[in-house]
Amino acid sequence: MLRALEIRDMLIIDRLDLTFQPGLNVLTGETGAGKSILLDSLGFVLGWRGRAELVRAGASQGEVTAVFDLPKSHAAHAVLEEAGLPGGDELILRRVNARDGRKTAWVNDRRCSGEALRSLSETLLELHGQ
Repeated sequence: MLRALEIRDMLIIDRLDLTFQPGLNVLTGETGAGKSILLDSLGFVLGWRGRAELVRAGASQGEVTAVFDLPKSHAAHAVLEEAGLPGGDELILRRVNARDGRKTAWVNDRRCSGEALRSLSETLLELHGQ
């Protein structure tokens, strides 16, 4: 379960900390309120393609952190083990997007590849839109 999302210097977001609760969490708002930016940021931390233009104007880099609770039987544990990454009851993903286009990712404070993030994302989240 996604428990928290922290966004720093991405597009128009200076700093945003979101906490999610068990059950259904719904994002609603007017056109232009930033719902798509939240989804882009979540996708970025999960290994989706990042672009230099995602970094907020005036910032040298953007950063997104996502915290997940992982039950013992969760499929992400197998992906973590196969990739040689640390596991546990909590999974912390962090990805930084530099203004020059360089991207760096961490899983539980260990550097990892975008490929590892994408493999994990398949077990962590399912997004639906209209």
